[in-house]
Amino acid sequence: MSTRPRRPGPTVRVRVDELRADVDDRHHEDRLATEEPLEVRLAWPGVPARRVWVTMRTPGHDFELAAGWVVHEGLAAPEDLHTVVYCTDRDLTPEQEFNVVTVTLDKPPARDPGHRHTAQSAGSSACGVCGKDSLDEALAVVAAARWTGALPAPDVVRRLPDTLRERQPVFDRTGGVHAAGLFTADGEVLVVREDVGRHNAVDKVTGARVLAGDSPAAACLVVSGRAGFELVQKAAAAGVGALVAVGAPTSLSADLARRSGLALYGFTGPGRTVRYASGGDAT
Repeated sequence: MSTRPRRPGPTVRVRVDELRADVDDRHHEDRLATEEPLEVRLAWPGVPARRVWVTMRTPGHDFELAAGWVVHEGLAAPEDLHTVVYCTDRDLTPEQEFNVVTVTLDKPPARDPGHRHTAQSAGSSACGVCGKDSLDEALAVVAAARWTGALPAPDVVRRLPDTLRERQPVFDRTGGVHAAGLFTADGEVLVVREDVGRHNAVDKVTGARVLAGDSPAAACLVVSGRAGFELVQKAAAAGVGALVAVGAPTSLSADLARRSGLALYGFTGPGRTVRYASGGDAT
């Protein structure tokens, strides 16, 4: 029998007691979304790999998550990523083997990863912008050219969350993950990813495009929850034209959307959507 560690999956089986008021108690199997840490290390010519970020994530598409995060943070352009691999350091335990990813760049990073992402930096599955000091700093990360193509019409925007929901198999099994999807202006699906962290799902979407050799910029990014500041920052950094959210934006996210030329929609469903920024010229 092989002793090689198994790569963790997106869900785990558990036994539960379902306690209801109207029927007898039930003892049955359930599934939970897997949540495990992922450490991202960064290396470039002449500099060995060092830890720059730790997040809690749902295993799966780990290379995409790491690549997308590096791009969103303004550390490197998509074309500067050389390799993305699991770390094979001897000091890692078998359980850690699939929880450490090293991104190697072809040249030094565009910004110092030690400025905000020291060896002690960490994030939870709910925090995507720990360490951002100001709106100006967030805008400084946005290096991608703004989307100049067509944006989705309001009727397309209103149906996008349902289209996203149809492509969430992990949510169907667990009810415990977020989703993000990239779409054309006509509502065609380009890529959908799920994760316990809403910002991780967006990182995976961008990473999927980058690792496939495609541009992360597209007409529309759709997210299953609220439009928080960190999601607007990632959308702008990827160069998408619009961000569509099922939930609400915040004052800071709406401000950043307007200043970065990103169209922003919240409270989106079949019957309505609310536009908080229209895109176009940044203010």
